[in-house]
Amino acid sequence: MNNRLYYGDNLEILRNREYFPDECVDLIYLDPPFNSNRNYNVLFKSESGADSEAQITAFEDTWHWGETAEATYDELIMDAPHKVATAIEALMNLIERNQMMAYLVMMTARLVELHRVLKPTGSLYLHCDPTASHYLKLILDTIFGGQNFQNEIVWKRTSAHSDRTQGNVLHMGRIHDVMLFYTKSEFATRHSVYTPYDDSYINKMYNKVDDDGRRYRLDNLTGPGGASKGNPFYEVMGVSRHWRYSQEKMKQLIMEGRVVQTKPGNVPAYKRYLDEMPGVALQDVWDDINPLGSNAKERLGYPTQKPEALLERIIRASSNEGDIVLDPFCGCGTAIAAAHKLGRAWIGIDITHLSIALQKYRLQDMFELVSGADYAVIGEPATVEGARELAQDSANEGRYQFEWWALSLLRAKPVGGSAGSRRGKKGADQGVDGVINFFDEDEAGKKKPQKAVVQVKSGKVNSGQVQQLKGAMENAGAAIGVFITLEPPTGAMTKEALAAGWYESRTWGKRYRRLQILTIGDLFDGAGVEMPPQHGTHARASRWKGDGGSQRELI
Repeated sequence: MNNRLYYGDNLEILRNREYFPDECVDLIYLDPPFNSNRNYNVLFKSESGADSEAQITAFEDTWHWGETAEATYDELIMDAPHKVATAIEALMNLIERNQMMAYLVMMTARLVELHRVLKPTGSLYLHCDPTASHYLKLILDTIFGGQNFQNEIVWKRTSAHSDRTQGNVLHMGRIHDVMLFYTKSEFATRHSVYTPYDDSYINKMYNKVDDDGRRYRLDNLTGPGGASKGNPFYEVMGVSRHWRYSQEKMKQLIMEGRVVQTKPGNVPAYKRYLDEMPGVALQDVWDDINPLGSNAKERLGYPTQKPEALLERIIRASSNEGDIVLDPFCGCGTAIAAAHKLGRAWIGIDITHLSIALQKYRLQDMFELVSGADYAVIGEPATVEGARELAQDSANEGRYQFEWWALSLLRAKPVGGSAGSRRGKKGADQGVDGVINFFDEDEAGKKKPQKAVVQVKSGKVNSGQVQQLKGAMENAGAAIGVFITLEPPTGAMTKEALAAGWYESRTWGKRYRRLQILTIGDLFDGAGVEMPPQHGTHARASRWKGDGGSQRELI
């Protein structure tokens, strides 16, 4: 399998046997969106069909019960394995139709498919929080088998804070997420992962220092169990004991200076150096990987973005180089970036073009990977007719998806788009759908930030819309305006654009049309905005220098 991104509903994509035959993936990480910050009373409140269908959009931050969830529930009862159908029916009797049940139904259908595509040597890590982790564990036990549950990993995702009230109830600070770790079978790929010793342990246990500055501790050389365990009995430095090593091995250690007798008559001990120890074997509480701070270099502005170090640890522990890592809710692509850094193949799926665009930028910025050349993007329009179908797909918020996809062709930052959501914010753009930032010089020769504003239209177009963009440019103080249209512009539109004149760049000594009209067909043919080189359109991922990723842990 080649590296690839899929745009679309991950359930439909996973069910496609051409894309995902049985047992084709080595490691799965998923972080499905769920608004756990809502009050439990709301999550478990019964919803009317009319209310929920007015709000429901699959994979929005909050799931709702509606026709989609009802149909998926029916499918599970009719077609899922018997134990899965029984479990989901029992949950329905317990929880009833509400947001929580909608989430569990939709997740169950996807987990059935993820189990199918996972190799016998594969593992799955489901990232969630305590709001739903207990229900998800029940579902995973049913699908994977309780014997294949390995760990409930606790990740401390934030420091202490004071969100301790919910209604009139005082609760403890909620500072951790949960990752449920399952394997497909007992033959799953596993690697030992170690974390560094903390300073207090080092100072207490490795409290001796050689002349060359190497820290060490003295360890027991006697053989546990004595003769009953077959340990040899002989004399070392005037002390007779059952020893851990043979006489030949002991002589070698003495010659190497690894056996120490602190004073005559004391039992000799083994000199164990700190720099030869791998560290602490990985435990199920991870408090050493910090969440992304507001100034973190890898931060891209995605609301649920996880640290690369978190994904690197998972990938190191449960896969080999060349294995295939799948993230079916890939968001801004942290799992994909970590997999690529560690020499794994990868597959990502997301239902918004905004997320796919963020991942394309990240792959280009970090690794200089180019979509279509270094990896495939499946589900994006490849023709004008395909773009038209996307725009007209009202069931999947086609207007916003087309807009975000078109903006991504120019690497323009969406205005009003909410990362992780399938719909934009109506009425918030004031005639501007996207922005491209760049720098130029002012009259005094000082560097000055400038911008081009972009408007995207997928329906019929007219000269009045070009005039509207002119007004938006003035309101935004933009140097350049770009009008992206699916349909060919009229003659009046072209005339209106030409009348806008030119933008003179002092830095580059060039002039650019102040208002430019580009069709989707033009963009497919390789055309782009004529403007100074863009800068800072998105938060850019740092270029990876190929150092093998985090050095904080060893395999």
